[in-house]
Amino acid sequence: MALIDELKFHAKAGSGGDGVVRWRREKFIAKGGPAGGDGGRGGDVYVEAVRNNQLLAQYRHVNQFSAQNGEPGGSKSLHGANGDDFIINLPIGSIVTNKLTGEKIQLLFEGEKFMILHGGGGGKGNEHFKSSTNVSPLDWTPGREGEAADFFVELELIADAGLIGLPNAGKSSLLNSVTHAKAKVGDYAFTTLDPNLGDCFGYTLADIPGLIEGASEGKGLGIQFLRHIKRTRALVHLVSFENELSEDGGMMKIYKEIRAELEKYDTSLSLSAEESLAAKEEIILLTKTDVVPVDRKGIIGKEIEEFKKLGKPVYAISLFDDASVKAFSDELVRFLRAEEEKRKA
Repeated sequence: MALIDELKFHAKAGSGGDGVVRWRREKFIAKGGPAGGDGGRGGDVYVEAVRNNQLLAQYRHVNQFSAQNGEPGGSKSLHGANGDDFIINLPIGSIVTNKLTGEKIQLLFEGEKFMILHGGGGGKGNEHFKSSTNVSPLDWTPGREGEAADFFVELELIADAGLIGLPNAGKSSLLNSVTHAKAKVGDYAFTTLDPNLGDCFGYTLADIPGLIEGASEGKGLGIQFLRHIKRTRALVHLVSFENELSEDGGMMKIYKEIRAELEKYDTSLSLSAEESLAAKEEIILLTKTDVVPVDRKGIIGKEIEEFKKLGKPVYAISLFDDASVKAFSDELVRFLRAEEEKRKA
């Protein structure tokens, strides 16, 4: 899916309502006095993170946002109503920059909400100015203007899970199977040159370009791959049974080669534990069980048990088996939901 990843807009918070001059005029009350109420405050402007990477496209022809103004005060000491706040929904991963102040806000989690502009305070009515020396004040104050500024939004994609593995491990095919993505697939290496995105029950999956041994030194798609993978919260590491049947040294050897590239990249950039690629939560997915000959099907269970010794969730699928693909996608959603709750805690 094509991704709109930048947005410019102007926003204004609501202005406060004016205070008013009013007088109390009631039967049987000889001296009414001032009764002008204060104005209501203007609405604030917020940005809120939502799970929709395509959201910026909806704002292509809308670049002005305003919160509601406060109402003026009323008679009988009634305060004006406050203006409604205005909420601008933005995709998770958006970096919002106030071009007037330079302040930056990053939206990292679904439901995160930040005020970016303050509404103006309401003005004071004449009742507010009553004193022993001024029993009939004509004073009042206008409401204050709400804040206004231009903003720039840059979407730094944060995928919930990145699909990694050697070229031809089945990443693009898996993405197409569990989402509505239409990623290019082929029987040759490096079909994917840029990340493809797909939506799996509200969670974003990214098909990360394949890498090879030496990627951390720039081989294959090298640093380009590793730059993309930094933007994912968890990894789904695909290892194909084709490797078990070839002379490449087996599936565990291939898995460890990829893990070594992640660790080398962490070391080369002195990444913190939070940024570390190797430290990301990981699911191991053994793919292409359909290539295993009937008389060797026992190696599927053997490899599953071997990978389980790593202490990580392990699954095996064939993309030609809809049931196994559905079972995995259900488990993946449960896994991502649990990880999201951990981050919020």
